Amino acid sequence: MTTVTSSSVRTGGLSGAVAAEWTKFWSVRATWWCLIAGTALMLGYSTLSGIAQHFDDDPQAANTIALGAGFYLTQFAVIALATLFVTSEYTGGGIRSTLLWTPVRSRVVLAKAAVLLPVLFAYGVVISCAGMALASVVKNGHGLPTTLEAGFTTAFGMGGYFALLGLVCTGVGWALRSAAGTLVTVIVLLVPLPLIVASLGLPELIPYFPGIAGVNAMVEAGQPNPITMAPAPYAPWAGLLICAAWAGAALAAGAAVLRRRDA
Repeated sequence: MTTVTSSSVRTGGLSGAVAAEWTKFWSVRATWWCLIAGTALMLGYSTLSGIAQHFDDDPQAANTIALGAGFYLTQFAVIALATLFVTSEYTGGGIRSTLLWTPVRSRVVLAKAAVLLPVLFAYGVVISCAGMALASVVKNGHGLPTTLEAGFTTAFGMGGYFALLGLVCTGVGWALRSAAGTLVTVIVLLVPLPLIVASLGLPELIPYFPGIAGVNAMVEAGQPNPITMAPAPYAPWAGLLICAAWAGAALAAGAAVLRRRDA
C-alpha cells in the first residue's frame, strides 16, 4: 500500500489557476457574444458618426469618435463580459468546483483578474484602432484630423480603461454574487453617481470617478474631456492610476467577502 504524503501532492498554484480560468473564459459562448457585440457597437457608432461629419456643424476627429463609441456603447459589453465571468459560476453552481480545485480564495480572485487584464487591454486597443480607422475612411476628410499622438493616447487609454473596468466588475461581482446587482452597481458608479455628486455642489470630484477618469486617460493632456467638456486636472496616465485605485479597492472588497462567505 502506497502512502501519499503532503510533500508528494503537487498543486498548480497561481499559474494552474490562471490556466484553468483562461480555459473557462474562452470555452463559454457569453465571452464571444460580448466581444462581438462590443466590436459591432464600436464599428456601428464609428460609421454613423463618420457619415454625420459630412453634414454636422460640430467637427470631430476620428479618435474622439472612437472614444465616444467606447464610453457610450462598447464599455457596457465589457461590463457584461467581466460580470458574467464571475457571477455565472454562482448562477450555474460551478463556483463549488472552482473553490474545491483552488481552495485559496485570494488565488481565485487573482487568477480571474490575471485573465481579464491582458485580454481587455488588447481588446480595447484593437477596437479603438479599428474604430478610428473606419471613422477616418467614412469621414473622407471632413471633421478634424487625428494626430498620431492623439490616436495613440486614445488607443492606449481605452485599452487600460477597459482592462481596469473589468477588474472593478469582477471585484463587485465577488462581493455581490449577482449579475443584476453587479451591473446596476457598476453602471451607477460610472454615470449617474458623478452627476449626483456634481448636483450636490461637488463638481471637483467628478474627474475622480472611474468612468470620467477613464475618458481623461484617452485624451491628450490639456484637451477637454468630450463627455464633461472640461479639461482634465491631471495627465492621461493619472487617469489610469485613478482607475487602478478603484479596481484595487473593488478586488480587495470582493476577496474579503469571498473569504468570509465561502471560507
